[in-house]
Amino acid sequence: MRAAIARVTPLPVVLTLNTHHHPDHFGNQAFPPDTIAALPETIAGIEAEGSAFNDNLYRLVGDWMRDTEVVVPRRRLAASRQVIAGRDLELLALGGHTAADLVVIDHASGTVFAADLVFNGRAPTTPHADIPRWLDALAQLERLPARRWVPGHGAVHDDTGPLRQTRAYLDWLSRTLQGAAEGGLDMAEAMTLPVAAEFRALALVEHEHRRSVVHLFPAAERAALGSR
Repeated sequence: MRAAIARVTPLPVVLTLNTHHHPDHFGNQAFPPDTIAALPETIAGIEAEGSAFNDNLYRLVGDWMRDTEVVVPRRRLAASRQVIAGRDLELLALGGHTAADLVVIDHASGTVFAADLVFNGRAPTTPHADIPRWLDALAQLERLPARRWVPGHGAVHDDTGPLRQTRAYLDWLSRTLQGAAEGGLDMAEAMTLPVAAEFRALALVEHEHRRSVVHLFPAAERAALGSR
C-alpha cells in the first residue's frame, strides 16, 4: 500500500482509516501511529479480538504473517464532514457487516469508499453480521449521489450494481435460513441447501454460505422456536 501511494504522490500519509475490525484489514503498523483512526466500536473490536485474529492468521498462513502485530488506532472518529489533506471528505458511521462500519465519501470526485458493507462479485462474509441493520445501511448508501463505488471486496464500479447484488444475496440468505429454521431443519441440513442460481457465480459462495449458516442459523432457530 505504501508503494502504491508513493507512485501517486510524494506527500506523507496524514490519515489511516480502519473501516472495521476484521483481520483481512490488518496493516496498521505500516503507517504512522498518530494517523491511525477508527470508530469507537471498531477500536473496541480490535482491542477485544485483534490478538486472537492475529494468532489465528499466523496458524493459517505462517511466514506470510511474520512480524505482523496488532496496532490499535489512537484516534477516535465520529460521523462528520471535514477537509482532510485538501479533500472534502464525509465520514458515515454505519453498521451491519460489523458493529461499526465506516464509509468515506470524497465529495469532489463523487467516490464512496463503502468498505465491507458492499461486495462486488464475491459472497459477503458474515461473522459479525446483523442482516437487518446491514440492509438498512445499504438503503442509506443507495440514496447517495455517488459517481463511483469502491467496495470492500471486488472491482470499483460506476453504478449501484454491487449494492443491489449485496442486498439481493443478503435478502436470499436471510429468507433461506429463516425458512430452514421454521421448517425444522437443523444446522447440518441447512448447510446442504443449494445456493440460488443467481448467486452461484459469486467468488467463494459455497464456502461463505456454509460459514454464514454457522454464524446466523442459531439466531434463526431461536426466533423460529420462540414464535411457536
